[in-house]
Order: sequence, then C-alpha cells, then structure tokens
Amino acid sequence: MSEESRHVYPTAEELAAAAAFDLTALAQRSVVAHGLFTLALAGGSTPRLLYSLLANDPAYRNFPWDKTQLFFGDERHVPPNHPDSNYLMVKNTLLSTGLVPEANVHRVRGELPDADQAAADYDIELHTFFTEDRRFNGFPRFDVILLGMGPDGHTASLFPGSKGLEETERWVIANPVEQFKRHRITFTFPVLNAARVVYLLVAGPDKTNMLREVCVEYRHRPRYPVQFVQPVDGQKIWLMDKVAAQKLPPLLT
Repeated sequence: MSEESRHVYPTAEELAAAAAFDLTALAQRSVVAHGLFTLALAGGSTPRLLYSLLANDPAYRNFPWDKTQLFFGDERHVPPNHPDSNYLMVKNTLLSTGLVPEANVHRVRGELPDADQAAADYDIELHTFFTEDRRFNGFPRFDVILLGMGPDGHTASLFPGSKGLEETERWVIANPVEQFKRHRITFTFPVLNAARVVYLLVAGPDKTNMLREVCVEYRHRPRYPVQFVQPVDGQKIWLMDKVAAQKLPPLLT
C-alpha cells in the first residue's frame, strides 16, 4: 500500500542536500539487503543540484557507486551530446568525476531516428536487467525513482492529455507530446508505481500554483499526471522548497 509524505526545505540547495543524504542511506541499505541499488534518474534543475552534490561533496563519498545501477526515467528524442539531453546533464554532473562505473549507466539511445525504436530498445534493456526476481507485479522493482513535476502537472514525460497516460502494459514508450511536436521516451505509470520509493523533487516559483492544485484543490479528484504516481507497495515522498510550497496549508507541509 502506498505511503505519502511531504517535506519542505528553505531553499532548493537544502532540498538537494536532504535528498543526497536520504539516497546515500537508502543505497547503503539496499546493497546490504540485496547486493545492489537500482536508481532511475530525472532531468531538470533540481536534480542537477542533487547530482552535483553527490559527485563533488566529500560527505557522500561512501555512496556505493560500484553497486549502483543507473537508469533514466525519461529522455528527450535527441543525441546524447544535445543540450536538451537528460543524459548530457547527468554526464556533466553526476558522472563528471568518474565515481560511477561506465558499465553501471544505462542510457536511452535518443539519437536513433525512430523514437519508437529507442523506446523499444530501452524496454528490452530493462527486461534483460530486471529478471523475474527483480520485478513486482510483472514490472521492474526499482529501489528509487526520482521524478520532478512540471508547471502543467506532468512527471517523467507523461504529459496531460498525452497517449502515454493510458499505457498499462509496456514499460517504456515513445510518448508524443503535442506542445513540443516531438516524442519523449518515458517510463509508464506501472513502472513508476512498482518502485520501492519515489521521490518527487519540486522547487521554484513556477511550481507553486500546480502544487496547490495537486495537493489541495484536486487532492481527492486526481486530474494531473503526477497525481497518478501511487506506488502499489512503496513510498511517495515529496521534497519541496519553501517557494514551491508557499500556497500549501501547514498541515500538508
């Protein structure tokens, strides 16, 4: 059964530090429990702060990178050296110091001309890695999935009104996003909801109104993609900065 909690920090930097501390502890426990730690990464400015901390702050040198397998919850349909690439952002931050073995990084091949083929290839890679003993209800059992939330309530690359919202069987899809006139490769809700822990990192003034809609006005009447992230047997943890959470009542923060 899903457990949901919310935590507010004075700044985005303090939010990132809290996430880094939690992830390090979770990774260490996961390695002790089952020999490895599986983590799905998110794009965006708040995760960028987190990745830089994990790579450069000596406080997190005990992160078990050699036992950590990194995946991407979504990716743009662009080459890995493109400015919009989530992989490039991760490469320039988390991977910049060489702490993570190259073989432990599973990127989406966004450079493929056909977005559907890129999604299918990544789906195969996940199926190969997440053998039956690493699945929950037939879907990959990630230890942690990191997500953000857009001002429109999207998460990963599951946008309001997009076809990907309806997918219940496939693990990875090429989701056509009308406002960008292009596809995004993304995990589906069944994958997100099979995770042990989902962290939602939300910071900045452009998220304030949507956070109120998600957590207050439509709390019991879900209408935005991020609200359908409900781990079946896991935790959903919101980490927010004070600016993003400024319109939430105290009881919800």
